[in-house]
Amino acid sequence: MKLIIASNNAHKMREIQEILGAEFPDMVTLKQAGLTIDVVEDGDTFQANAIKKAEEVRLASGFPAALADDSGLIVDALGGAPGVYSARYAGEGHNDADNNAKLMRDMAGVPTEQRTCRFASAVALAREGKETICVMGYAEGILLTESHGTNGFGYDPYFFYPPFGKSFAELSAEEKNSVSHRKHALEALLTILRQEKE
Repeated sequence: MKLIIASNNAHKMREIQEILGAEFPDMVTLKQAGLTIDVVEDGDTFQANAIKKAEEVRLASGFPAALADDSGLIVDALGGAPGVYSARYAGEGHNDADNNAKLMRDMAGVPTEQRTCRFASAVALAREGKETICVMGYAEGILLTESHGTNGFGYDPYFFYPPFGKSFAELSAEEKNSVSHRKHALEALLTILRQEKE
């Protein structure tokens, strides 16, 4: 079955291919399919945004299946913020540095034991004639008070991952992909797809 990925991110594409390649050997990005579509992510949950993106891209592309994800950072001391607003936490038109600066201001003075947080990823698979599947994956961590590392993007330099004793931005792409929230979500999706065949 041909699958379109609602993204043009090469790293994301590689991660998806590694996990779902056996189920979907024929996989393309939006760009490879010659499609330019900007889905408005106005849902109030990661799941709502991922489902909307997957379903709209499937309809627009005419492909039998489309995969989309929505992810972000959940900080317990902020009641779950930035959450679905992770990419635009500092406001529209702001970048990663602005978002991180706002997060550090909002978390100023919060002690280490109260800086628990997690990256969350919702992955949705829309398929012709079938109900859309949506699964969640998480990576648990602690929010640092200053940035560490230069790899990754977004909140990675401030996200300390205890099992490795490093921030996500200090990990290699391979290390991060092996434990990432998206990997956990994709593996949950793979389990469901395999169960469908039984």
